[in-house]
Amino acid sequence: MGQSFPKVKIIAVGKVKKGWLKDGIDLYTQRLPEIEFLEIKDSNPKAEANKVLGLLKTYDKLIVLSEDGKHFDSVTFGHWLGAEASGTLVFFIGGPTGVSHDLKQKADQILSLSAMTFPHEVARLLLLEQLYRGKTILQGGRYHK
Repeated sequence: MGQSFPKVKIIAVGKVKKGWLKDGIDLYTQRLPEIEFLEIKDSNPKAEANKVLGLLKTYDKLIVLSEDGKHFDSVTFGHWLGAEASGTLVFFIGGPTGVSHDLKQKADQILSLSAMTFPHEVARLLLLEQLYRGKTILQGGRYHK
């Protein structure tokens, strides 16, 4: 019997325009129907931060994606997800101009998908894949093997 997968919401700036990315995102969204996904309008980091903060609820934990955040390997990330199973994890993927310093200061965790910088659209696909991988790790599934 596996560990619980937390409630997850992903807030991302802008729309995905490339078809191949949409296909990948759709695949993992189907595999993770419990994840709520919200797109906000691309503006500037300060306005985006205000929008995100306005969307948070009392027991939400804000996880900001940034190349200067904490690094996990996939197994450790999966177990971290299991340990965070109370409340809702709200992952924020900023737009092409990045994430405001103020929002990073207010985050419960800053997470890096890699030391490399990716376009925000690619970061969505990578995050969804790692969430799916983490879920299968928690459930003892075969996907990660």
